[in-house]
Amino acid sequence: MVDLRKKGDFYSFSKVVLIALILLFFQAGIYAQDNFTVVLDAGHGGKDPGRPAKNYVEKDIALDIVLKLGDKLKSLDDVNVVYTREKDVFVDLKERGRIANDADADLFVSIHCNAFTNNAYGTETYVLGLHANKQNFEVAKHENSVIFLEDNYQEKYEGFDPNSPEAVIGMTLMQEEFLDQSLYLASNIQTNFREDLKRRDRGVKQAGFVVLHQTYMPSVLIETGFITNSNEGAYLNSKKGQDKVAGAIYDAIKTYKANLDANMVVEEAPIAAVTPSNVYPGVDFKVQISSGKRKLETKSYNFKGLKGVERGKIGGVYKYYYGNSSDYDQIVKLQKEARKAGFKSAFIVAFKGEERINVSEVINKSL
Repeated sequence: MVDLRKKGDFYSFSKVVLIALILLFFQAGIYAQDNFTVVLDAGHGGKDPGRPAKNYVEKDIALDIVLKLGDKLKSLDDVNVVYTREKDVFVDLKERGRIANDADADLFVSIHCNAFTNNAYGTETYVLGLHANKQNFEVAKHENSVIFLEDNYQEKYEGFDPNSPEAVIGMTLMQEEFLDQSLYLASNIQTNFREDLKRRDRGVKQAGFVVLHQTYMPSVLIETGFITNSNEGAYLNSKKGQDKVAGAIYDAIKTYKANLDANMVVEEAPIAAVTPSNVYPGVDFKVQISSGKRKLETKSYNFKGLKGVERGKIGGVYKYYYGNSSDYDQIVKLQKEARKAGFKSAFIVAFKGEERINVSEVINKSL
């Protein structure tokens, strides 16, 4: 029994209660959340009209759909909407990414229309990745060609050539940590287009879009249909069609967010400092910044400039860690560095030798 009349015992008892409450809240996933921020990007604009078509203008249709989608999302109390443009102005691709990153967004959704020389029709949603075929590359090449309209584009994009398939391979690596989330949202969008709107489903695809590469969050680029197809162009240019398309994307984002909320488990949340010393001999704390099935070289250019990244493998998945220290305070600082670099979901893990152990158990045993 703790004697609460003794100041020292009372202080120790208070610490135990405090850490127990902190752990309880983290394990239950009950902690303060900022609003869920969605950045909506209307493709093209201003001096860049987008895809050429006889009767319809891509930049106008994309903006109309984005504004309708934004109005629907704003009806949700816990969703914050940010636009890359709300009128007919030119915004370069790097600036669109900067807007999303500065907003610390949870999702980036870019809206476009497709075009082709024949009577092709249907919807497709892209995530950033290697070109699976020549057709995917041609779509990405057209969307990326907008950089030629930007001032100092060669300096701004460090010599990136949108006409070169090889040029996009390196840039896709940085988005790999968000690939699963991006694919999940893209799949939801295409399902809604197919099932609810009865549109032709051209599938979820991967290609090297510069605008997606600039973002540090799950991101998709939606080709809402072909404005070169007379029927589909008329549909996309109509208020009813635009509202239907916006509604399908809205429902997909709601489903994505609901799934995220339901499964929000902080695997290893930062724990408040409660021990006299935050050095734990025999324990290696690390910051996990990314994971994926692709084996990456641990060079800084693959990890947004972070140096000293380590690679491990658990099952068939590669894990990438930043930092290694038994000093918990030091690893917390490195976690902040990783998040500042763009790894928003970076979290702390702990190892004893080769065995992965629970951070909270390390803290508890020291009490």
